[in-house]
Amino acid sequence: MLKEMGIALQLYSVREDMEKDLPGTLRAVKAMGYEGVEFAGLYGYEPAALRALLEEIGLTAVSAHVPLEEWLVDSAACAAAYKTVGCRFAAIPWLNEDKRPGTPGFEDVKAVIPRIAAVCAAQDMPLLYHNHDFEFVKLDGEYALDRLYREFPTLSSELDTCWVKVSGEDPVAYIRRYSGRAPVVHLKDYAGEGDTFEYRPLGRGVQNIPAIIDASKDAGTLWLVAEQDSPSLGLSPLDCAKASREYLNTLF
Repeated sequence: MLKEMGIALQLYSVREDMEKDLPGTLRAVKAMGYEGVEFAGLYGYEPAALRALLEEIGLTAVSAHVPLEEWLVDSAACAAAYKTVGCRFAAIPWLNEDKRPGTPGFEDVKAVIPRIAAVCAAQDMPLLYHNHDFEFVKLDGEYALDRLYREFPTLSSELDTCWVKVSGEDPVAYIRRYSGRAPVVHLKDYAGEGDTFEYRPLGRGVQNIPAIIDASKDAGTLWLVAEQDSPSLGLSPLDCAKASREYLNTLF
């Protein structure tokens, strides 16, 4: 089931471990069986040094979450840095509330995202957008997320399946909606709602992970990225990451 797609870990899941011991954490991630990683910050490392470390360990830099504000400082330098790390993709992880579709600030975003996407394309590093639940507000009958992807045809999707489901939509249907435009998909499980909501290792929550994986394969997804924003079930962040990878091992 998974042989045509790589399996990576979003390193935000183990961010405290990364801050304490980045090389040791990356080696632990590799030992769990992950083939790649997605960055959310470089933890003070120079891009070339980080690339050398990844090559030594045997991990692929799948992508990096890079806030819009970082891109706006110097998009060319930003893209070059993450390309040096070895990233295959770069992702805008969110838009601040005052810059989302339906706000006056979105007009500014409409002017800059195509330029950032072009800079990334010049580095052969497609630009993605990663959703949360707040993009599932309706604007004239259309979700803000769909409007965003419609406005920016050069922007690929990085669908976070947790937030798709939390919004009341079906992750499987959403992945299929963006077939051919979904090179990276976030696998994220959870249980409960409201005060009882908590992130869970894959396979220990409400998500139909096998169906999500099947849809991703059909959509042409290249990488599945496991993510757990905070640990649960009495496990450490690294233990949660390991549990998610072990669950994925049962699916193929």
